[in-house]
Amino acid sequence: MAPSLRVLIAGASGFIGTELTRQLQEDGHTVTTLVRSEPRTSTEFLWMPSELTVDQRAIDAADAVINLAGATTGRIPWTSSYKREILYSRVKGTQTIAEAIERAATPPAVFLSGSAVGYYGDQPGVELTETSAKGGGFLSDVVEAWEHAARLTPSTTRVVMFRTGVVVGNGGAFTPLIPLTKLGLGSRFGSGEQNWPWISLHDEAAAIRHLLSSGLDGVVNLAGPTPATSAEITDGLADALGRWHPFAVPEFALNALGDAGRDLLLSSENVVPHRLLADGFEFRHTTVRAAIQELVESL
Repeated sequence: MAPSLRVLIAGASGFIGTELTRQLQEDGHTVTTLVRSEPRTSTEFLWMPSELTVDQRAIDAADAVINLAGATTGRIPWTSSYKREILYSRVKGTQTIAEAIERAATPPAVFLSGSAVGYYGDQPGVELTETSAKGGGFLSDVVEAWEHAARLTPSTTRVVMFRTGVVVGNGGAFTPLIPLTKLGLGSRFGSGEQNWPWISLHDEAAAIRHLLSSGLDGVVNLAGPTPATSAEITDGLADALGRWHPFAVPEFALNALGDAGRDLLLSSENVVPHRLLADGFEFRHTTVRAAIQELVESL
């Protein structure tokens, strides 16, 4: 049995953080959290990433730190000011933790830093592994800066930057999709032929848990082992809910949303979890249909 760890999480109250906390505690680990308001319990510690400050005691006491914090990309439109928030919430939060790890008398053994498949940009027809080239676009540039901040962590701490795709669960990208589909308003986005990297919420948290004790460092793709198109995901949700899937949002309308439409909805990225599979991780959900079916059964 793996030893119990003291795990500090930034973004623990979010969609992924809630499930991750549940799984970590089920494993017997002790979870503490970074919060932006006055701490209410002994397991909460204050941080102000916009000011690059954090309660150093939280870092000093941790065996591992996991950063899931960052402004949601699901808030549309992306105005100029909100694009700055998307960028700086990630870069400053990661930098705050990296600098605190450098100050620690006994640095945590591992820092798992959230990242995104948006790094690859729109690359239709290309199998994308961790060694694939950077793409173009706003999100690709954000991820590059985000990961650069994680690399500021001192070499005494193992650093993993996990690039996540669309998480299939009751939250995140599915927050608007589920109620619209229940109303019979499920829609295809553009042609629907673009690859959307996906991973179930359970497997997202399980993969992060795997990375705690793995020897991997650097970039790791967190995406399901079989590819799926945008249409397969939206149609799969409609089918599981027993609803029609009659509509299509035309590409010109998505392009009118600017970077948000292009980067989130129209980009095609066939992301492969090469390093995760090679390291022995076993997915509970190997197809997006299986992940969607479990999601619907939980609603």
